[in-house]
Amino acid sequence: MELLVRQAHHGALALASSRSFVGGRCPLRCLFAIRAAGFSSAVRTNHRAESPVAPLTISNLELDAEIKPRRKKDRCAFEFGAPRNAAAKIPPAKDNSVERRKKKLEIDESLFSAKSFSELSLSPRLVDRLNEVGLSVPTEVQSTAISTIALKHDVVIQSYTGSGKTLAYLLPILSEIGPLKKLTGDGAAQAPEEKPGIEAVIIAPSRELAMQIVREVERLLGPSDRKLVQQLVGGANRSRQEEALKKNKPIIAVGTPGRIAEISTSGKLHTHGCRFLVLDEVDQLLSFNYREDLHRILEHVGRRSGTKPSSVMGPLARRTERQTILVSATIPFSVVRAARNWGSEPLLVRAKSVVPLDSLPPPSPGAPPSNPDANAASGPISQVTTESLPPSLEHFYCISQARHKVDTLRRCVHALDARTVIAFMNNTKPLKDAVFKLEARGMSAAELHGDLGKLARSTTLKRFKDGELRVLVTNELSARGLDVPECDLVVNLELPTDSVHYAHRAGRTGRLGRKGNVVTICEEPEVFVVKKLRRHLGVGIHPCEFTEGKLVVVKEEE
Repeated sequence: MELLVRQAHHGALALASSRSFVGGRCPLRCLFAIRAAGFSSAVRTNHRAESPVAPLTISNLELDAEIKPRRKKDRCAFEFGAPRNAAAKIPPAKDNSVERRKKKLEIDESLFSAKSFSELSLSPRLVDRLNEVGLSVPTEVQSTAISTIALKHDVVIQSYTGSGKTLAYLLPILSEIGPLKKLTGDGAAQAPEEKPGIEAVIIAPSRELAMQIVREVERLLGPSDRKLVQQLVGGANRSRQEEALKKNKPIIAVGTPGRIAEISTSGKLHTHGCRFLVLDEVDQLLSFNYREDLHRILEHVGRRSGTKPSSVMGPLARRTERQTILVSATIPFSVVRAARNWGSEPLLVRAKSVVPLDSLPPPSPGAPPSNPDANAASGPISQVTTESLPPSLEHFYCISQARHKVDTLRRCVHALDARTVIAFMNNTKPLKDAVFKLEARGMSAAELHGDLGKLARSTTLKRFKDGELRVLVTNELSARGLDVPECDLVVNLELPTDSVHYAHRAGRTGRLGRKGNVVTICEEPEVFVVKKLRRHLGVGIHPCEFTEGKLVVVKEEE
């Protein structure tokens, strides 16, 4: 018996090493599959009177005719004794591009260039309210997004920072819910339900952006109905937030992922009947830090009580009772994949352009992810382009030693006569030192970062917006969502990590068509990084110097 088993092992090894297998090859994993099959079970220990030196054949071993790999990735399934060509047959791949659904978009493209909000499909009462607050002409992305969202499509809105993306999704939502919604056919408002609950949930990655959205909704609703929107941001008193939910019965909840998921888990936030889910700055929300919170939110927002919950995030968003809206200035492939999983046939909305998201090409296999924080990112659809940047910006870079950067910042502010300046650094510790040096030279400045308390941050922002501060020194906290229309200069005291962060920083100025300047102060060894950003962004970043109180563009060294 031991002799027969030993012969079986030697025979199998000899058979594996020969080139008589399929195509003359036998990958090593096929050999492992043979050994995993277990010769102890394949070899029949029949006590037959056979010659110990009988020739070894497959029939003697009594192996199964077909060896099936245990794992899906072991693609070496073949049949012994089958012809070579038959074993090497590969079924033809399906052409997904042919089978892709091409649904005709029934969107009136003439509305993409609307000259007033009254031309769009908004409720008359909302249009009147917009006129009262001084808003009459929509931006290009607002015209396109409002027309598309009004047709109940799931969308991904992409436009440069400061182009009015917040109103682009708020206006069609307020036309469907709340006191400004559309009238019915007989001219009367729809009768409110006994317990309408939360009808729209808006998620933002930072407290500042969330509170900015809350203030925008309150401005549109007016003083009498401002309680219909409730902020649910981290750092605020949770008990008061829960009490406000119970007392005011808001229809719109705006907050950060952690606090919304926390209150939803406690059972104090009922969102199963929610009609709209908005993820602002979605590329940042896809980072690993928010993964569990987003899972909880996606599982409950818009899900009916009788629906069985699932542990997989993808199918949870394919609900007819919920409209999903994703918003960002940059759209890496992680956002595209999330939109496909969380929505139904989503559309990509840009200024004067609406295309199905499925029509976009996948990223190249070797392309690096544009957002290193996004855990699900497998690479960007395309490089960040001028579509992510306000069109009225001018970009410069200046070479300076590290110890002279703050003084270069001061000369830059004076040379451009900038009144409202945001200076970006990568870390929190150097912020205080930069503020101290600016104030020592007679320039009013303050720092803003996540380690400050809620009251300190709110006070600093208010002073900056009111003109009491000339320079706000901050980190990536303010790179998204900080809306200061008067900001006329952005300075990078330290280089951004990639082109996406550069685009978000630069978007703090030049908002809503205003002019602005972006100046990057770098050291000599960092110039190649600036040139790389210039290639990725597709914009001109010109070298400059500050001489005699003026910005002078110099010739770039080869």
